[in-house]
Amino acid sequence: MGQDPGQTPGTAFPVCGTSVFEQKQVPQYVSHNLIVPGCSGTGTANYQDLNPFWYKFTCFKGGTLAFKIRPKNMSDDYDWQLYDITGRDPDDVFTTNATTASSLIQVANWCATPGETGASSSGTNKIECASIPEQGINAFSPMPTLIEGHTYILLVSHYTSTNQSGYDLSFTGGTAVITDTTQPALKSMRTNCAYDELHIKLNKKMSCSSLAANGSDFILNTSLAKIVSAAGVGCNGGFDMDSLILKLDIPLPVGSYTVSTKNGTDGNTLLDFCQTPIPEGNSLSFTVRPKEPTPMDSLVPPKCAPQTLSIVFDKGIKCSSIASDFSDFKITGNYPVTIQSVNTNCDANGNTRQIDIVLSKPLQQESDFQLILKRGTDNNTIIDECNEITPPDTLYFSVKDTVSAQFTYNINYGCEQDVIDFYHPGNNGIDAWNWMLDEKQHSTLQNPQGVYKVFNEKNIQCIVSNGFCSDTTSQKILLDNYLSVDFDVPPDNCPLEDILFTDKSIGKNITRHWSFGDNAISIDTNPVHVYKRAPQTSDYSVRYTVTDEYGCSKSVEKKIKVYVSCIIDIPNAFTPNNDGVNDILYPLNAVKAINLNFKVFNRWGQQLFSTNNWKHGWDGTFAGQLQSPGMYVWMLSYEDRDSKKHFFKKGVVMLLR
Repeated sequence: MGQDPGQTPGTAFPVCGTSVFEQKQVPQYVSHNLIVPGCSGTGTANYQDLNPFWYKFTCFKGGTLAFKIRPKNMSDDYDWQLYDITGRDPDDVFTTNATTASSLIQVANWCATPGETGASSSGTNKIECASIPEQGINAFSPMPTLIEGHTYILLVSHYTSTNQSGYDLSFTGGTAVITDTTQPALKSMRTNCAYDELHIKLNKKMSCSSLAANGSDFILNTSLAKIVSAAGVGCNGGFDMDSLILKLDIPLPVGSYTVSTKNGTDGNTLLDFCQTPIPEGNSLSFTVRPKEPTPMDSLVPPKCAPQTLSIVFDKGIKCSSIASDFSDFKITGNYPVTIQSVNTNCDANGNTRQIDIVLSKPLQQESDFQLILKRGTDNNTIIDECNEITPPDTLYFSVKDTVSAQFTYNINYGCEQDVIDFYHPGNNGIDAWNWMLDEKQHSTLQNPQGVYKVFNEKNIQCIVSNGFCSDTTSQKILLDNYLSVDFDVPPDNCPLEDILFTDKSIGKNITRHWSFGDNAISIDTNPVHVYKRAPQTSDYSVRYTVTDEYGCSKSVEKKIKVYVSCIIDIPNAFTPNNDGVNDILYPLNAVKAINLNFKVFNRWGQQLFSTNNWKHGWDGTFAGQLQSPGMYVWMLSYEDRDSKKHFFKKGVVMLLR
């Protein structure tokens, strides 16, 4: 079985996203086993490019891709697989490396469900493996997300070698754009050395089939020569071209000319794959000059610290004319540097339009240089594609010193804000600064100042330039004078017992001052204080002040309660009449009780109240109803905080109204 155009990745059909691509039949062909990620039997005859057609397209706007394959015969089963081949050889889709295959394959569907298939919002599995028709697996897979500028290739495979009725392929429903909307046009043109060919470059890929072989799509504005034929470069076995060659009946004499497009004998100019034509009258002007050597006159402007110098030429230079020991070239300047190698990218005819001179070291110091073309050990300079010898010549260029963005700084600490002074030495001709100083601050000064109200780590970036070289550096600067004040202390406490005050302040070399509200003070970090017994429960305001090494101070104040006693007891009577006195029944002074539970029952054993919070007592109601005066039973269980002993108490209380 031989291959037809479009049946290999290298001859894939270019696709227009706005058109329906119709395949009326699918020739038989198979060449490779394929890897399908996550599917058993991958890399075997279970998955092959069986009776394939390949389609290629570029994403011009990122988004989701939807497409549909609709068989002419709805009982046909078509499988498909989509690859991202950006920067790859199309034949890389035949890789036997599972990791590589997984990185290339975007989505696929190999199920045996006949009829329509493709990618849509109704799709389920990104990779749908092979199946049997009876399983009725979804023939649609989810829409893949395409990346702008990436190149994709779609394999459509017919499972059987009979009933080749063909299909329609359409791309609708997604948000990605795979149609190049650039207006087709002629881009550039040059003649060959004999002046009997016009080599035209197009601004985009165009359809090979739209080019009339007799050259009638073009016309010259002269009767001195005629266009007799046209051929697209790469059209032999391919579908698209971005350049073409027009042959003339005789060479053009010296002079200025124009070549223009027109409708050819095929009824059109050149067409892109959406059938958009190059407008009639689109033209290029060119000049045929007397044969003369191609000068060495175009050095790509060197960038900072160059180690490669690139020379471009108006015509191709024969790669074979460059001496193998690089002796055609020499470089001189204020400090020594030698040529390490000469690199070229030769075309199929052995010509190059760019020569890269690789130096022994980067040019990092300011200097004027001369790149000299001379006769090499091969007894010539360089020779262009028309066999004209380029005369010895010299190109002059300059480089500037490399620069450093390294900077120093000085921190001026404050209580409400810090100020940082930044310093850059400005050496090597630096005349531009761009600072990013954190907290949304920017500056173009050589030595800026930053003001900071948030004390933490700052990310500082400096970019410098002398108009030729630039450099960027970043530093993290910690403003460590953050000051905060806080402390922990139990809110409820007992008299004549140690109370621990735990410092939670943050600061640099801080000093402390505690005022306990009873005329006592301390400068300890975590002081212990004892309050005297008072005739009644008392509230104390504890004030804590910290001062850091910069003289900055902050204070916090908290209230604590010191009870008359910490002996737990239950009153024998209470009067819930809302007069503010003895209205609530609760355990008294339960400061040291943990895991507490307090319950109240009526005389029939019905539980009326329960709590684990000793300050939350019974108000003499149940289910919103006032309870009758009388005797009630209470139960109290808890664990002593200090001794860890468990206690259980029970008693009665009189409710009075």
